[in-house]
Amino acid sequence: MAIILKSSDEIKAMRAAGRVVGQTLRILAEAVRPGVTARQLDEIVRKEYAKRGVTPTFLNYKVPGAPPYPATVCISVNDEIVHGIPTDRRVFKDGDIISIDLGATLDGFVGDSAITVPCGNASEEALRLIKATEEALWAGIGAAKEGNHIGDIGAAVEAVAEKNSYTVVREYVGHGVGRRMHEDPQVPNYGTPGQGPKLKRGLVIAIEPMVNAGDWHTRRLPDNWTVATADGSLSAHFEHTLAITDGEAEVLTLP
Repeated sequence: MAIILKSSDEIKAMRAAGRVVGQTLRILAEAVRPGVTARQLDEIVRKEYAKRGVTPTFLNYKVPGAPPYPATVCISVNDEIVHGIPTDRRVFKDGDIISIDLGATLDGFVGDSAITVPCGNASEEALRLIKATEEALWAGIGAAKEGNHIGDIGAAVEAVAEKNSYTVVREYVGHGVGRRMHEDPQVPNYGTPGQGPKLKRGLVIAIEPMVNAGDWHTRRLPDNWTVATADGSLSAHFEHTLAITDGEAEVLTLP
């Protein structure tokens, strides 16, 4: 089960881990331009984390049916949704959209966040998708209030996506987070208001809309990690780690 923050020390630790993620994501976003490789972003994370004494949460992460994840950051491009492995062969091109998913472990607590940024001169279609996905994230955060339910979050996210004629990925979802990156409860990007587990004060979750310009179905690439849209349409991904409070949720992964 996800951590329920009960002490000031725990919330300070979660804030510290989240802040590192937010600050490093900002550095990575500024580094994206045509000619840069995905592997160079991984190198930036390794350098920044070494300076800050932070453990890269993703490195060597294990899931059934796949080799240990070989990098510190997930870099997914265009029709890739999540879990793209950064390599020297992946060279960013003008017009690409780059989804960057990053985790950090600091003093035993995890922060997890993601952004999607355009590379150079992205199309109006791509920019519209990015904007709508970020709006969907903040709609989900707005619904993350004590006494609401997980279904309220998913319904809020899905409503923004559908308003823009997009679809939300259903096979991969948000999650609880704390001392481990993936904890219960699952936090889908779709749902029914008033349904699902009730949100309690101190609960920490990661909301992460993955929004496709086309169909919501996915396919896994031969590396057994990278997930792409089944129909080849563009996809964008945003994520924040947040704590439920007695008012508005506290976003822990801002820079």
